[in-house]
Amino acid sequence: MTDFRARCLAGGSVLGTFVSIPHPVAVEVTASAGPDFVCIDWEHAQIARDAIENLVRASDVRGVPAMVRVPGHAPEAVAAVLDAGAQGVLIPRVSTAAQAALAVKAARYPPVGERGVGPGRAAGYGYRIPEYLSRANAETVVAVQVETAEGLANVDAIAATPGVDVIFVGPGDLSVSLAAIGPAGAERLAAAIEIILAAAQRHGKVAGIFCPGSAEVGRWAERGARFFVVASDAMFLGGAAGATVAEARKLTADLGGAKGRRRKRS
Repeated sequence: MTDFRARCLAGGSVLGTFVSIPHPVAVEVTASAGPDFVCIDWEHAQIARDAIENLVRASDVRGVPAMVRVPGHAPEAVAAVLDAGAQGVLIPRVSTAAQAALAVKAARYPPVGERGVGPGRAAGYGYRIPEYLSRANAETVVAVQVETAEGLANVDAIAATPGVDVIFVGPGDLSVSLAAIGPAGAERLAAAIEIILAAAQRHGKVAGIFCPGSAEVGRWAERGARFFVVASDAMFLGGAAGATVAEARKLTADLGGAKGRRRKRS
């Protein structure tokens, strides 16, 4: 493990991206771009449990810490990704302090939590269990995602939960839960996000948010966010491919027009 959690808590900003393409090559290429971490999206992407370890390993090859957004609150899923070597978990749809406390229990060993000891990759397949146990609690990032109207109402209690490191805003689901979709709901959504970011800071937690592009990072950094997940590998692939194809079509269209004008002159 690296000092990823220490870096998250140190006061500076950390910048990551989601990985949704279920292949180690996609993870390694994304990690090679230089993010501070990648977050493997087991919640929304079509990633099988037995693929998680190879995806984490591919990020490790490039020296980039890997977190995993698990599908829900099940402690078995949290344990599985941490045993595979993930250096943190992102728990979706945390709407109460009780749910936040359960996330901490699932991610940390006793006496802080209730995570079971197993001979997974993180513990050297059983050969380095004492070494791993001695530092896992101190080096595992626990991030909870506030993305519902209920979570917004309970955000102070969630942010006050001991053991939670990051309060992470999920703007997409939050906008749906608040019926603040599209331009008409932009102000209401922004106000809700500011409430969540402020609560995180008030309780000494790292404030985080998903940003679909780099333009939003500056906006929320000014409001105190320091933990950013920007876009995803699939979004980067689609955006770059679309821009390249559009530019190529423009050039060929311009060339075709120039050829037509030359024929007319001749």
